[in-house]
Amino acid sequence: MAAEFVEVTKAEAGQKLVRFLERRVGSDVPRSAIMRWIRKGNVRVDKGRCKPFDLVREGQIVRIPPYHAEDFQQKHLPALSIVYEDDNYLAVCKPAGIPTQGGSGHDDSVADRLLSMFAEASYKPAPAHRLDRDTSGVILAGKSHQGQKNLSDFFAEHGEGGKFYLAQIEGRWPQECWTDLRDKMEKHGPKGREKMQVGSGKEALSSVVPLDVGRDKSLLMVKLHTGRTHQIRVQLSSRGFPIVGDAKYGVAIGRMKLHCLRIKTPWFTASCLPDWDNIPDIPDHIFVD
Repeated sequence: MAAEFVEVTKAEAGQKLVRFLERRVGSDVPRSAIMRWIRKGNVRVDKGRCKPFDLVREGQIVRIPPYHAEDFQQKHLPALSIVYEDDNYLAVCKPAGIPTQGGSGHDDSVADRLLSMFAEASYKPAPAHRLDRDTSGVILAGKSHQGQKNLSDFFAEHGEGGKFYLAQIEGRWPQECWTDLRDKMEKHGPKGREKMQVGSGKEALSSVVPLDVGRDKSLLMVKLHTGRTHQIRVQLSSRGFPIVGDAKYGVAIGRMKLHCLRIKTPWFTASCLPDWDNIPDIPDHIFVD
């Protein structure tokens, strides 16, 4: 197998060399092997030696050394439902039960599915933020380096601004209009069994409005203003309204009913409904800024 010489496209320009190579070879080669290629001089940019974190420019020619894909396990995973797509951005609907990022002990994730879905693309999308494993809903990714950077900068500057969730809770929610939930939260407990608790720590702020209130269960819309670990789950559970199916902060009966419904950015808005029964129509005016 011969070395491959590839030209950096406009969509790929501006990213670090190691990330460029990861996207070009997909899941065929682990990062450790790519770093070894660069360190030994097997990767060249415009025929010159390079460093892993050099930024690549449009039109540069990158040498990718020969490798055998069969030496690494190629993942062919189910596709995610795409709810928005353009040249720079992608939004998909994450199912409950898979993590956002792969890692030890996980052979499926949103990141892995995106690599599988865009295996032939020169720039492979990667999640720009996270959802808990058992939370479903909208995940955003960049389809170009500029798109990925824009999303990363947006979430860094605005935190959880623009995110709306659906939460089905145990109990009858007492308020009829938007209500702010403000707490201080931090992690407590032995390593491996930590839980977030209210009382001290960093500020957690969200706003909640009921969509459907029953005698035993209620459906809430939640707008996040901060992004603390397990924030919605803890804020609701601490008030006596745990999310249905939340094994950590409530009672583990069935799947957890927490879903990222909508994310609004300066460039687009992406939404997807959960596959739950009896979801009411949601009027546009309820999505307050």
